[in-house]
Amino acid sequence: MKLAGKIKEPDPLNPKVLLWADVSYSNMEEIENTKDIPELERTLCCVLGVNIAEPRRGVLLELYVHTVLFCRESNFNREQTSVLLSIVKSMHQANTETPLNNMGHCYAYCSELLLCHSVRRPPFSISLFSSEEVTQILKYLLNTYFRHYNLYKYIFTPQVRLDLSFSYSGMPDEDPVTETDAVSSDGYCKENKPETAEGEQPVEAMNTGPEVANTDPSPKSELRTIIQQEMREEMIHMSRQLEQRLKESADRLNSALTSLETNLQGKKGVIQLLVKEGAA
Repeated sequence: MKLAGKIKEPDPLNPKVLLWADVSYSNMEEIENTKDIPELERTLCCVLGVNIAEPRRGVLLELYVHTVLFCRESNFNREQTSVLLSIVKSMHQANTETPLNNMGHCYAYCSELLLCHSVRRPPFSISLFSSEEVTQILKYLLNTYFRHYNLYKYIFTPQVRLDLSFSYSGMPDEDPVTETDAVSSDGYCKENKPETAEGEQPVEAMNTGPEVANTDPSPKSELRTIIQQEMREEMIHMSRQLEQRLKESADRLNSALTSLETNLQGKKGVIQLLVKEGAA
């Protein structure tokens, strides 16, 4: 059994200050001057370097456009909008770097990035978001990106395919002489052709019933038939299991989101304490 290609394990992520990392001050001026959605998409495509084919390009641009619209509704300034776009970009890259499930990994990374921009402890963090704004951002990301986390992973990560190969020990090698080589044009084996007088028809030729034909399968042919039958039954069983696991996965995702929302309420007090300590 082998996998077609190597599955990339998630890399360790180091949160850092992202002010003007992807969107400069002049880029923010350009973004603020856009009025309609198509113009905003073109601007973000150039600023964030979205050079991928459709439909992935449209999905990614929609993510960035809604992030900008959220910043406008929340009255964020240029610095805050630039940082949040970089956080969303970094979080999406962490999600799509591997086909494995790393939602908890990405959520922790997103929380640490927000903490880097909500506590004044230079050069490791800056005070850019208040505790209320951090809570607001986390709720927005939970209800948008993380609620559709598996869809983003399905669209932007390569499909993992399993390639099965079998080898058996102790099985005899197949006869290199095939049936075509072993049978002459008149239907008799070359080395066992019966000798008869001229004009006399062999007894075997008159018996054309199916019981005369050599239907004894070779050991490998019989094994191949058994494997094919077992594989068909197993594929049906796996298909049913997959449907059940998809349902269970959706239920687990909803439970995880609920748990993250609960943890968010508990972290709010910690963030407020860190903000007060940084201000002091």
